Amino acid sequence: MSIWRVLLCILFPPLSILDKGCGSVLLVLLLTLAGWVPGAIAALIINTRRK
Repeated sequence: MSIWRVLLCILFPPLSILDKGCGSVLLVLLLTLAGWVPGAIAALIINTRRK
């Protein structure tokens, strides 16, 4: 994962996982609305997971 993707995960969590599917985007969006930190952590976990 590049440094730009990590920065995007931290600054704009839902935008960083648009290529991962609708369910992931919805999950991270809800977590980001509940609190920024859970959304950023979820985005980092989803982006580091191997397919």
